Formats: sequence, structure tokens, C-alpha cells
Amino acid sequence: MDEHIVILVIALVVLLYGYISKALSRKNISGPMMFTGFGLLLSPFGFNITQVEVNAEFVTIIVEIALVLVLFADAALLDLNLLRKSWKIPARLLFIGLPITVLAGTFVATLIFPDEPLIYLILLALLLTPTDAALGKAVVSDPKVPKKIRSSINVESGLNDGIVFPLVLTVVAMISSGLTQAEDNSWIAYVFEQIIFGALVGGAVGYLGTRITVKAVKHNWMESNYQNLIPIALAILSFYLAESLSGNGFIAAFFAGLYAGNTCETTRQHIEDFAETEGELFVLVSFFLFGLAFVPITLAHISLDVVLYAFLSLTVLRMLPVIISLIGAKLDLSTMFFIAWFGPRGIASILYVLIVAHEMGSIEGFETVYSVVTVTVLMSIFAHGLTAQPFATWYAKSHREDN
Repeated sequence: MDEHIVILVIALVVLLYGYISKALSRKNISGPMMFTGFGLLLSPFGFNITQVEVNAEFVTIIVEIALVLVLFADAALLDLNLLRKSWKIPARLLFIGLPITVLAGTFVATLIFPDEPLIYLILLALLLTPTDAALGKAVVSDPKVPKKIRSSINVESGLNDGIVFPLVLTVVAMISSGLTQAEDNSWIAYVFEQIIFGALVGGAVGYLGTRITVKAVKHNWMESNYQNLIPIALAILSFYLAESLSGNGFIAAFFAGLYAGNTCETTRQHIEDFAETEGELFVLVSFFLFGLAFVPITLAHISLDVVLYAFLSLTVLRMLPVIISLIGAKLDLSTMFFIAWFGPRGIASILYVLIVAHEMGSIEGFETVYSVVTVTVLMSIFAHGLTAQPFATWYAKSHREDN
């Protein structure tokens, strides 16, 4: 692998897409769709111009930073006052819908892949539970869609990554140590520790960092150009600080953004600016690497069963638990289906697979898990990319009075 060639190719792809991005968006062709497609074309699956090892360290770092920046920015652009008034929907999605999704995903996996160890199928269900708002950007950024609905989708996407991550690590540790079931309940304490410390560290970094920024601007200590760099530094600081203090870095990034974006309106504007430029670049590069590295190594393991489970994961196994969790929330059926459909799988699932690959050392033995995740993400990139804007427009028109 020549990393310099990969970097050169990425630069050329960014240039090419940048020149025609607006024209493509009018055709409902998203950035992740294009970058994944370019990655496929240049991979051994296509013209075989270059290739990347899926567990290469620089691939993991890029995807990790991309997810941190996405979580930070998405949280920063949430309206905390609105969230206080409409927290019930996200709570239902996270504490009712998420567990049902994992259980249903595991159960159906045992039917489709009966020869796979149960612990592997639990891991598969966990890897495909986190959602990625970046693949439905038109939905969460369209002001015509009611704020309550946009906020709910964003909060679910921001928090389910961090909630699932400790569970993924626990299952991976069990597989590595040869366990088939938890021998005690220590993993429950571990999950709560990750969530609580992550939230506390992230909230502290976001709040204090923003207060210091406000003071620096007020006393004219800071060059204006650096205000767009502060959010990046806060996001990365919150992630690594939480990880070093037994917290979950992804939850920390989300809460840091939540406090930063709701402490100062000026900071919120700068975060929005960086999310649309630097943050977007990391996201698109992650999808390029997905097409370049992930798809080719799993191609030989894709079967009809793999495609079937991927399809069910994006539809029934996502939508039914969400609809069940929203019963009694006083939402009409179209709203329930709208929220249920926009649960794309993207960067979080890719990153978690990278972590599993790193911990396990190779793809051997996990071919089914990797291939299902790859096909699900690939299907999601195109299915949610093509439907995001049309569905958002349709839903906004039918719910104008709710905005």
C-alpha cells in the first residue's frame, strides 16, 4: 500500500466532486454516495489503482476523527431548550427502541445464520444498531421539517453510538477470552461508567472551553481565524480526555458539542461553519476508504443470506422496534414511519468493525459479520442518500403546521 497515492487520489476526488457537487445534489446524489463509488472504482473491485488494508492505522484514525467531529457538530446544532421540552421521543428511541433492535437483530440472525456462534450474532446486531445522521443530512438540516423531529433523529444518532460502543467492547472481550456468556454483571458497571464519565467529561470540556473562548473574544485576545479551529480542538480533546478517564469518548464528543453549541450563539455559528467544511471532508474521506478497503475484502463472502439480513436490518429490524417504542407518543403514523426509516448505518458501524478487526487481528472467522455490516452500510448509503431529500420534502409539506 502506498499511502501517498491514496492521499493524492483523495485530493483528486475532492476536487472532482467539489466542482459538480451542487449539480449532483439536485439529482439526489449525495457526497457519501459519490465518495463510496469512487473508492469502489479505484479498489481491486474496480480498476485496481490502489488498495488499503482495512485495519491500517491511518484508516482507523481518519474514521475515528470523522465520527468524533460528526457527533460534536450534530450535538452543537441541537436546540437544548427545544430538547428539554421534547426529550420523550429520543428517550423512547434510545431506551425502548434500541434494546428491541438489538434483541430482534440477534434473533433473526440466529434464523438466517444458524451455524454461526450466538456471541458473533450478538456482535453483529450491536454493530448494526448505531445510526448515522450524516447519511440523511437533508432530513436533519432541512428547516421545513419540524424541529422536534429533526432534533429527535439527531439526538438518537448522537447518543446510540456511545451507548452501543461499550457493549461492543464487552462482547469483543468475551470472544477474545473464549467466553460464551458473561460470568458476572461487571459489564453493566462498565457500560454505566463509560456513559456517565463520558457525559461528565464532555460536558465539562464543552462548557469550559466555550466560556474561555467567549472571554478571549470579548477581551480581543484571539485572532478571528482561530475561532473555527476551537471546535475541532474541543471535540478531539473531549474524546481523548474521556477515554483516558474511563469514559466513552464518543459520548464525550456529543456532550461537549451540546454544551458548546448552546452556551454561545457565536460559537454555534463557527461550529456550523466547520461542520460544513472540515467536518464534511473527514466524513467523505471515510466513505471513500469504505469503498476502497471494506467492500473488496468482503466481496467473496457475500451471499443471498447476507443480502437478506442487510435488507431486513435497514427495514423491519430497524423500523418495527422504532414504531413500537413510539406507541403512546402521540405521533401520527407517517411521523413514526419517517423517524423509523431514517436510521442509516454509516461511520459508527464502519469504525466499530475496524476496532473488531484490530482486536481480533484478521477477518478470518468473522467473514459473515464483516460482510453483513459492509453490505448493510453500502445499501444504506444509496437507499438513504436517494430518499433523504424527497422524503424530507414530502414530510415537510404534510406537517407544515408542526414546525
